[in-house]
Amino acid sequence: MTAYLPRLGLMALLVSAGGCYEFQPDTPAGPSELPPAAYVTVRIEYRQPNTCQNAAGSCAQRVVFFASWMRPGEEFPLEPSPGFLWVGQATNVPVNWPPVGPPHLVRIYDPHLVDTPTAGVTASRLKVGGQVLSVYDDAGTPAEVGRVHVDANAVGHNPY
Repeated sequence: MTAYLPRLGLMALLVSAGGCYEFQPDTPAGPSELPPAAYVTVRIEYRQPNTCQNAAGSCAQRVVFFASWMRPGEEFPLEPSPGFLWVGQATNVPVNWPPVGPPHLVRIYDPHLVDTPTAGVTASRLKVGGQVLSVYDDAGTPAEVGRVHVDANAVGHNPY
């Protein structure tokens, strides 16, 4: 019986070693999970020109705010305030400051400016989170937009 023990041990070793050996190395760990997105409510202010440039006479219409984080239908009218000022609160604004990805694109539709080269669309005289915008794309055209980053304190920042 002792003659069978070495053979039995050798056979057990071959069976256990041959069926489980892995020839591929482990894959490296993937990227870490993204932190949960932060959202804030941001104050929007727009100073309207004091003269209406709209031959159709619809200068009594409200000013409307648009932004790149909004889905169609989420744009909203601003409320009139003394001194040709329009104000509102943009909710669920994704925080992207310090700069993470591209800045948000924002603009206003102003019925006072319908008969100008921008056809009523502008980002001029616009404040987002207290920041006067100074970086624009397609300025002076109907495609004009302002660029802004927003921090976790709902403060706007012009891009570098």
